[in-house]
Amino acid sequence: MAIIERIEVFLVDVPTIRSHVLAMATMNSQVLCIVRLHCSDGIVGVGEATTIGGLSYGPESPETIKLAIETYFAPVLEGIDATRPAQAMARLSAHIVGNHFAKCAIETALLDAQGKRSRLPVSELIGGRVRDRLPVLWTLASGNTARDIEEAEDMISRKRHNAFKLKIGKRSLEDDVAHVAAIKRALGDSASIRVDVNMAWDETTAARGIDMLADAGCDLVEQPITRSNLAGMARLSARARIPIMADESLTGPTTAYDFATHAGAHVFAVKIEQSGGLLAARQVQAIAEAAGVALYGGTMLEAGIGTVASAHVFATFARLPFGTELFGPLLLTDEILTTPLEYADFSLKVPDSPGLGIDLDEDRIAFLRRDAPRKTISIPSTQ
Repeated sequence: MAIIERIEVFLVDVPTIRSHVLAMATMNSQVLCIVRLHCSDGIVGVGEATTIGGLSYGPESPETIKLAIETYFAPVLEGIDATRPAQAMARLSAHIVGNHFAKCAIETALLDAQGKRSRLPVSELIGGRVRDRLPVLWTLASGNTARDIEEAEDMISRKRHNAFKLKIGKRSLEDDVAHVAAIKRALGDSASIRVDVNMAWDETTAARGIDMLADAGCDLVEQPITRSNLAGMARLSARARIPIMADESLTGPTTAYDFATHAGAHVFAVKIEQSGGLLAARQVQAIAEAAGVALYGGTMLEAGIGTVASAHVFATFARLPFGTELFGPLLLTDEILTTPLEYADFSLKVPDSPGLGIDLDEDRIAFLRRDAPRKTISIPSTQ
């Protein structure tokens, strides 16, 4: 038996390649909360928790996740059997309510360590993969129509992405729809265009907007109204001419069940952090499939660790008709893995090495850590 000896948690700040404009925030950098789980057999598992715009997206931020793990999670986990991830997570859930993002980071690290120990990829530990590559879209979120068109055309020409999600909701409905329509006209049939409203509309605006977006050639509308309005989502889904996707509304199997039983969405955006972990995300998938709801692999704009953890989960999905948005590492200026994830032919390759199948670039992480010592140069006075 190997026990959990120590849990290390630290923050890493990484700039984005451009401003990422959402309805609730504009991101110019991403904060990663990285977990290292040290086991008595010498194996170290890694995990990641990342949010969008700090606390602008939900009740957890990287800073609060770090504090929660150090203060509450570690005393519960240190000294217990590291070779039984499910048992460890059950113990954690018995002592700690909520904190889905923090729990996901811990479960990721437990599964990574167990995969390394058993010499199996994480995808095989959680049910077995049915695919080795995942289609990946790109989010156009500069807010500038001409710039977004240029960016999309470049992505298509390099065969990196041919499906695009537009972040809307900050401007007037008419301006947002005009923005979407112009991009769809420019790209034509060479690309799928979807939108994410990030809950910015009320139900009346959403009803108008969805019809206008359908006329503009949009293929999917994500979370048009507030996460708590299940009845409103069901009404919109019943009348919509294009698929409606639930995202922020889905916080694990319980909410997935509610949405499935009330026909609250045509598509579920599955996110491992929002679900409360990799195994919980698989439960969300099972509920969706039983209810005939389509699936999409979502992201919290994680870096390499969280992205590859999500990829291992989505690789086990029998059906994934709307693809994934696992582009997080491509949005960041710095790579934290020794070997970057492979993006080619409009898809992401799922690693097949033990555990998550990645190695961290320790030098780069040491430089980017928020608590890293910074050397300053003293400039002699000319006076």
